[in-house]
Amino acid sequence: MDNIYCYIADHFKEVGTAENMADALEEDIYSLETFPYRGAERKIGAFAHKGYRQIHVYNFTVVYRIDEQKKYVIIVTVRYAMSSF
Repeated sequence: MDNIYCYIADHFKEVGTAENMADALEEDIYSLETFPYRGAERKIGAFAHKGYRQIHVYNFTVVYRIDEQKKYVIIVTVRYAMSSF
């Protein structure tokens, strides 16, 4: 998350955009606490067919897994994923 913020803020000189992106990512990630199964199961790429799930926030994919025993959502990675639209 820090790297995403810094890249947008420093490289593009867009501090406001960086803050908005970080806020959106944080909000969607924290929402997994309440609705952990809302993300689709990962079916392509890294972590496919291994019980991992994903959500999309703007041009980023958040890959995570759910630890049922501990009642945790574990964020594995947040990756830039260029939109195909």
